[in-house]
Amino acid sequence: MKVFKFGGASINSTERIENVSKIIRSYQGEKLLIIISAMGKVTNALERVAEEFYKGQKEQALALFHELKMEHNTVAKQLTGHTIDQFTDIFTEVEWLLHDKPVRDYDYYYDQIVCCGELLSTIAVSHYFNHIGIKNKWMDVRDIVRTDDNFRDANIDWNFTQAKINKEVLPAFSDTDIIITQGFIGSTDENESTTLGREGSDYSAAIFANMLNAGSQTIWKDVEGVMNADPKKFNDAVYIDSLSYTEVIEMAYYGAQVIHPKTIKPLQNKGIPLHVKCFLNAALKGTVISSQPVHNLPPIIVVKQNQALLQLSSKDFSFIGETGVGNLYALMAGFKISPNLVQSGAITVMCCLDDKSDKVEKLALAAGDLFDVQVERNLTLLTVRHYNDAIVEKLTAAKQQVLSQKTPDTIQILLKE
Repeated sequence: MKVFKFGGASINSTERIENVSKIIRSYQGEKLLIIISAMGKVTNALERVAEEFYKGQKEQALALFHELKMEHNTVAKQLTGHTIDQFTDIFTEVEWLLHDKPVRDYDYYYDQIVCCGELLSTIAVSHYFNHIGIKNKWMDVRDIVRTDDNFRDANIDWNFTQAKINKEVLPAFSDTDIIITQGFIGSTDENESTTLGREGSDYSAAIFANMLNAGSQTIWKDVEGVMNADPKKFNDAVYIDSLSYTEVIEMAYYGAQVIHPKTIKPLQNKGIPLHVKCFLNAALKGTVISSQPVHNLPPIIVVKQNQALLQLSSKDFSFIGETGVGNLYALMAGFKISPNLVQSGAITVMCCLDDKSDKVEKLALAAGDLFDVQVERNLTLLTVRHYNDAIVEKLTAAKQQVLSQKTPDTIQILLKE
């Protein structure tokens, strides 16, 4: 049993989808559970639909969604020669919501709308595979993966999900070698769609790998394997052929986009190796991530732009202490904010976080009851693991350092251009 995950870039055209079918044919006779993301930039487009709907711009939201409907119907015709009736159920599910008025939090509507990207892409690929003779079964993951109602960052009900996999997924492999389902999404016990956080398809694949006791999980990407930096930002980025679970957890924690932060632990718990391979050239070895320690790694560079710095000072110049810091973390938990860097002094706490303007403003306003608050925006957080002086100097040249923090393994520097 192998678990594969194909991201949006691997299916963003009919040619790419045909390429995926060739990869799958090369594993003929093996049991495969395949997780597929939304096509190309569909998730971004659906986010715009959700935004327009929540602003009360119903007609604009419907128009944007109509464009996505037409795009998916076109792809289906190109792949199979006809439209796919199964699309209609998904289209109706979203349009029914868009004709309503928002009365709940934005995150709820986000999940109900954005989840359809994965449903549509997997339906299209499943129909195409069956059309060309790659027998497979499509499953709606919302019938399998149970979550709580923490919309946009839902938590898995592991016991319920394991029971559903035992009852629904494992028996299905007696009739087919290939099951196609979705990543990134699940549902509550009231059948409301949820999402697991952006790029959560990697995590979904790890959940299935863990619960199916898979021999391996493979994430198919458009690069040779895991790189020490984003090759789109660094021309001299180098490929790494092997990494440990611990190293990848650290990379993901600091914001590396290669693998979703929650992906590794379900695999590590059962010693399931994770392969990162290139869908453009499946013959390449790729990167293997396992329990084996790896030494002499190159500097690993993570850059997070669009950062905000909150500087919180005690109102009466008393020490911040554990109570002040505890109050800050309680506020962040209430707004579902995870800081990227926190540094405290005697009377000041500085907190770097992603600049999601609505959440930053709410946090700053709430914190203003306890602290004097200053907010600085348009910053970049640089993280380098296995750093050396030369690489730090190169990466920070001509930039103002606003805040820095380091351990023997990792340095983080908040920069202003």
